[in-house]
Amino acid sequence: MKPSQKILITIALMLTTTTAMAHPGHAEGGFLSGLLHPLMGLDHLLAMAAIGLWSIRQSTVMKRGTPLFVIGGMLLGAVMAFGGLNLPFAEMGITLSVLIAGILIASLAKLPTLVGATLVGAFMVCHGFAHGAEMPAGATLAAYMAGFCISTLGITLAGSGLGALLMKADNRITRGIGTALAVTGAVLAS
Repeated sequence: MKPSQKILITIALMLTTTTAMAHPGHAEGGFLSGLLHPLMGLDHLLAMAAIGLWSIRQSTVMKRGTPLFVIGGMLLGAVMAFGGLNLPFAEMGITLSVLIAGILIASLAKLPTLVGATLVGAFMVCHGFAHGAEMPAGATLAAYMAGFCISTLGITLAGSGLGALLMKADNRITRGIGTALAVTGAVLAS
């Protein structure tokens, strides 16, 4: 799929949503709540887009595998939350994912595939845990998980599409975006 197609699909998915309320509450029901959840928190939105953007400069396995690592980590984290496990550092992990992804983008860092995949998976476990812990009462588990997986995938693919477009541009633009993300992550962490 071409980067421009990924961006168009992501925009189309985002336009199908209805009015959102706030980060944890959202609309009643499962699928719509799950779909909106990643879009409602700046930290979630930036981290997922940043991971997609960063992944495009990585190995072929990382470029192609990042959407799977993202969804796998999200589902693992959500299952942990649904199972009643405690992940006390989840919110800090979410914030750090924005900061570290920003640093990786700004520095144009290329990590070994295993290190990159592990980092993405760990970040997304934190994000998935937050999504799972904030599932609205009465929401259908499968529908909620499908919703946040679709939304997460759309955001990540949009980031990848942007990364692919930026590969043709001056690296200073990519570095500037990475710096802005890192600064935002640092502010969110404080």
